[in-house]
Amino acid sequence: MIHRYTMTHTENDSDISDGSRPNGILVAVGGNEDKEQDLSVLRTIKNLVKKEIVNIEIITTASEIPVEIGEAYVRAFEKIGGNNLGLLHIKTREQAMDDEIIQRIKKTDIVFFCGGDQLKITSVLGGSPLLHEIKRRFQEEYLVVAGTSAGATALPDIMIYDGESHEALLKGTVSITGGIGLIKGIVIDSHFIVRGRFSRLMQVISMNPGCIGLGLGEDTGVIIENGCTLKAIGFGLVVIFDGSEILYTNVAHINDKEAIAVENMRIHTIVKDHGYDLNRRTYLKPAEVEVLPLISNQ
Repeated sequence: MIHRYTMTHTENDSDISDGSRPNGILVAVGGNEDKEQDLSVLRTIKNLVKKEIVNIEIITTASEIPVEIGEAYVRAFEKIGGNNLGLLHIKTREQAMDDEIIQRIKKTDIVFFCGGDQLKITSVLGGSPLLHEIKRRFQEEYLVVAGTSAGATALPDIMIYDGESHEALLKGTVSITGGIGLIKGIVIDSHFIVRGRFSRLMQVISMNPGCIGLGLGEDTGVIIENGCTLKAIGFGLVVIFDGSEILYTNVAHINDKEAIAVENMRIHTIVKDHGYDLNRRTYLKPAEVEVLPLISNQ
């Protein structure tokens, strides 16, 4: 006999947070954010630090063209003003152990991961003293850690790194591995709308229904405060996949390249100033976000 259960979430649930909430803030951006005109997303990131001069370290590890990409972000943040900018072209694990670079991380207000190949971020920085210092400061101090495109995908403990969108609801066609682990229990996919990645993220959540999937549109992102309160920024869509109420999936019983069936996947969309509580798995309308004691509301 097959029994069906409907799960509910209460104030005491802690699906994402393990109780040790970070003092820092995460910002995940879907890629292709404006760097020339309004610079809304980048300006929002900078304004999370309430200082006259904000120190920003831009890490280009993921990029195939780190100098070009890094200089593009330097120019963008210079347009916003009030920034002390540094570029970290970290290509090797030896560099990720360099004490001079680690000292720069100790003094920065914002760490910004550029896009490219997320596996470069995890393979070069994973387990390094540099990443240890980022994670320590994010947990213990007020450090903003932002990432765009691949830089956003790498932020959680689970990371998508491969899989074509057109065949993504066939078992085994999406690859996941460990990310850098600044937040647990979520999976982030970028360029979500223009590259049609709905089925890609749906496959991952059907295989890991305790996780929440965040699909980020371009020039769009989310601010995550207290390790669980999410607020959308930018001008596009954020798509949220919640697998906790899945009633049925065949994913464990089919062969690779066979189609996946999923019943009762919950899907939400949020836009600028809307939010989501990752622990309670509840939607937050703008009026509900406004009354929260968030840095991003100040």
